[in-house]
Amino acid sequence: MLNLHALRLFHRTAELGSVTKAAQELNISQPAVTSQIKKLEREIGLRLLSPHGRGVFLTDAGVRLALDAGRLFALEREIEGTLEQYRLGHAGTLKIAATYLPANFLLPRWIARFKREHPQADVRFVTNGSSAVFDLLLRYEADIAFIGGSQQDHPLLERSPWQEDEMWFVAHPDHPLAGRETSLREVVREPFAFREEGSYSREQLLALCRTRRLPEPGIGLEMNGYNELIRVVADGYGIAFLSALEAREGIERGVLKRIYVQDVHVVNPIGLYTRKEPLPTHAQRFLEFMSSIS
Repeated sequence: MLNLHALRLFHRTAELGSVTKAAQELNISQPAVTSQIKKLEREIGLRLLSPHGRGVFLTDAGVRLALDAGRLFALEREIEGTLEQYRLGHAGTLKIAATYLPANFLLPRWIARFKREHPQADVRFVTNGSSAVFDLLLRYEADIAFIGGSQQDHPLLERSPWQEDEMWFVAHPDHPLAGRETSLREVVREPFAFREEGSYSREQLLALCRTRRLPEPGIGLEMNGYNELIRVVADGYGIAFLSALEAREGIERGVLKRIYVQDVHVVNPIGLYTRKEPLPTHAQRFLEFMSSIS
């Protein structure tokens, strides 16, 4: 195995053509440089240098080794430069995973602004359900994750509260309860359009009914997506229990209207999840950027 320290001394000596000049540049005594090069020659069983006046002469083996050593140390400098770019956050892919609510209504503006200010940053953004997003984080396929409707903890993950969004009851503007203040008992008598089983909004509404000993609302429709849910309610069917972020645009366009339910205040928590280890520099930079403009 080559002694890299001795190889470095030999390479610099070969470049400068002089043991004395190499020793001066490297701030090492001339005998120490000579001793290391001779030791290298003994280890590889080849003569590399011969005295030539005040300098040195490279043997054929010395010429070839000097060329190869030059490539090796150039690669070393390139590796060090690449690693420094990673340390500074100027290299590597920022991998973000999120569930549908933060992915559709919150993160795009931050990611767009981040890319405008850091055009060299490579960003990969994945949207999925909460279980899949947890898996991406645990498999190192995501650096940070934003998960809505969950306060679940995991022994390998760190959870930080990020945002909360109010939950609203909404219906078509012509619905008898639209725009009114009413009770939960009256609302749950109406047919509902629900998200799929296990969704946060559905579970929260059913939990409200159980807590207040009310019958569960009838499931008139079950939709696997908030866009489909909003469309069917905006077209005149039933009531939906949605995150305000999901419902606000429809209300602003006049195709949905809120129902104000007395003594009901439910929020949709959105958590930031990371692994319990230091964040990659580019991920830390993105979170700092978000904090600076929020």
